[in-house]
Amino acid sequence: MLGNRKSGFGSGGSTTLIAHETVIVGDIHFSGSLDVEGVIRGSIVAEAGADALVRVVEKGRVEGEIRAPSVMINGTVKGDVYSSAKLELAPKGRVQGNVHYTLLEMAAGSEVNGSLTHNVDGQEAPAKAETLADTGQGRKPRVVAAPIAKVD
Repeated sequence: MLGNRKSGFGSGGSTTLIAHETVIVGDIHFSGSLDVEGVIRGSIVAEAGADALVRVVEKGRVEGEIRAPSVMINGTVKGDVYSSAKLELAPKGRVQGNVHYTLLEMAAGSEVNGSLTHNVDGQEAPAKAETLADTGQGRKPRVVAAPIAKVD
């Protein structure tokens, strides 16, 4: 888990640290590693095609969505999480939102208050799904049900 062993997470490039007394209001676009010990009020988005990693440590908090290949959460996330490679929820990890993952590791004590959706072939959900209303056709968008993963 987070901080107690080497994990299979990798990230090329540098590490950006959001320190514990820091509050950032706005979206963050990054590559490499992003360690969140403070608060981010906005979305976190990894650069397309980057081998990026987001770590939200025990006292860290994100109020917005996270989109990155690798995500480790031991703090609190209030928003949806999209992980195209590996998502790790450590014992104190809390997610209030929907989780979209390819590979998921959940420790005893972690929580997800939302749905779990398995991504096939590591495909992330698009940033914004286009609806028929967006195309100007004026019809209601079609709803497609996704499979629900059972986590024991």
